[in-house]
Amino acid sequence: MFTKLAMALMGRTDEASCAEVARDLQAYLDGHVRGDHAHRIEKHLERCRRCGLETRTYQEIKSALSRHDEPVDLAALARLTAFGQSLLDDEDRPQGIHR
Repeated sequence: MFTKLAMALMGRTDEASCAEVARDLQAYLDGHVRGDHAHRIEKHLERCRRCGLETRTYQEIKSALSRHDEPVDLAALARLTAFGQSLLDDEDRPQGIHR
């Protein structure tokens, strides 16, 4: 079993990064992410307000789509798309530099 320091040095922690959550959030919400990776996403969502807000947005969109007779909130969809792109952009930014 790896220590937390060894895991951190290998780029693995007990919590997913914002970029990992952005990449895998939809699969996670659909129940397709299991085990350690699901646990890492859950830990991140408990701590990160920004990702938690986007999770709720995804859930609202999913709920609206399941009702079929109600239109999708286009503003929420635009915010969600912009958020996902910002996380992908942040992944390319050096550590410690945030918008």
